[in-house]
Amino acid sequence: MEQKVKRIAFRFGKFGKFVPLIVAAAMILWAAFSQSNVNGYVLAFFAALVAGVLFVKDEKAYGEALVYGLSKPMFGVIVMAVILAAISGKLISASGVVQTIAAYVVAAGFTGKLFVAASFLITCLLAFATGTSVGTYFVVIPILFPVGVMAGAAPEYMIGAIVSGAAFGDNLGPISDTTIASSATQHADLGTVVKTRMRYSLPAAAGALVLFLLLSRTTEAGEAATVAAGEAHPLSLVMLVVPAVIIVLCLMKKHLITALSWGILVGIAAGLLSGIYTVDKLISFPGGFAVSGAIIEAITGTAGTVAMLIAVFALLGVVERSGLFEDVGVFLSRFAKSERSTEIAIVLSAGILSMVTGVISVAIVALGDLVNEIGEKAGVYRYRRANLLDCTGCVFCFLAPWTVHCVIPAQQSAQFGEGFAVTPASIPLVNFYSLCMLGILAVAVMTGYGRKH
Repeated sequence: MEQKVKRIAFRFGKFGKFVPLIVAAAMILWAAFSQSNVNGYVLAFFAALVAGVLFVKDEKAYGEALVYGLSKPMFGVIVMAVILAAISGKLISASGVVQTIAAYVVAAGFTGKLFVAASFLITCLLAFATGTSVGTYFVVIPILFPVGVMAGAAPEYMIGAIVSGAAFGDNLGPISDTTIASSATQHADLGTVVKTRMRYSLPAAAGALVLFLLLSRTTEAGEAATVAAGEAHPLSLVMLVVPAVIIVLCLMKKHLITALSWGILVGIAAGLLSGIYTVDKLISFPGGFAVSGAIIEAITGTAGTVAMLIAVFALLGVVERSGLFEDVGVFLSRFAKSERSTEIAIVLSAGILSMVTGVISVAIVALGDLVNEIGEKAGVYRYRRANLLDCTGCVFCFLAPWTVHCVIPAQQSAQFGEGFAVTPASIPLVNFYSLCMLGILAVAVMTGYGRKH
């Protein structure tokens, strides 16, 4: 166990420690305006890490900070989940089940905006039940996303609906890590936290549902219906056992990695026994130092996302060791004079750190003691503090295009082809749940809505 954290000192004082973030932000904007895929964000974060070397005083400490970021358990979980989810997703998409479901959906007339809205509600329920937003992406996107696009929904709105539903579940789910972290750090009863959070999350979800029904852009579903109907293979529906197994195991509170692993094993068995797959289609060694098949294609297809996660978590280690977390919290706490100003300080600090870290629970834990202290002094009720922390995280972290909530969905959308691909920068604009929650937070702080003494 680490006993003493060695701080990183930068040249030019506090400005120096912001250099990696400034470089990352500049290149992210460049990538976003250029409509880059995930690889543009990979370059941004690696450039930030390299630029930091020019300003750090102790290069050894800087290197240790990079490794420290990569040693976080969340890094290993997300990387393994990305790879395993790519395999399970490939088993589903290559089986023809997506085209089959799309044919039935279009034939039933359940297309366009209706399908987008339904996808949002389904994702809300699944994320709420499992308590994991990232895990929900891996289960929902391989099926609902391509089916929705074939059924006439614009790709970015389908992804927006799924990310919005995941944000709702992360925000309100009683077994979500953010719900647990926000209640624990503020010494608030978990059940009461969930109960009081409904006054924020349910209106935001209702607003998002209305916006998806009104604003979702649609495409012509006729051509997709013809294509899907021609490729429908009812036998392929057996591959729905893959998401079914993953969902059931997540509901049983099994680890996401083991749930995905079981989904792959069951999917391989179902595919081989039904004749949908042969061994050669899954794994093949054709000679000449080559490896082919659906499984290795899925694994290598995650290279860009994994590379970005490496850079993001390495930079997170640098940010944490530089003391930037404490600096942000202490700076904003100076403005916490009244009840309202304290709530504004909580929202701003949680928002900044959740965007910087890309992990809501990390930001909540980092700010927990400080928020507890200034909140008690200003008379902000502990349940109110817990709700402000969590709701803020589910706004800013989900709206930052470099976090897993934009990068992973964008990466998964691209696997279905160029016509399905969504850029990370476009996802925040259609994440209506987080945008609605932003409005509710502003109203809550300014008017006192949801405040209790």
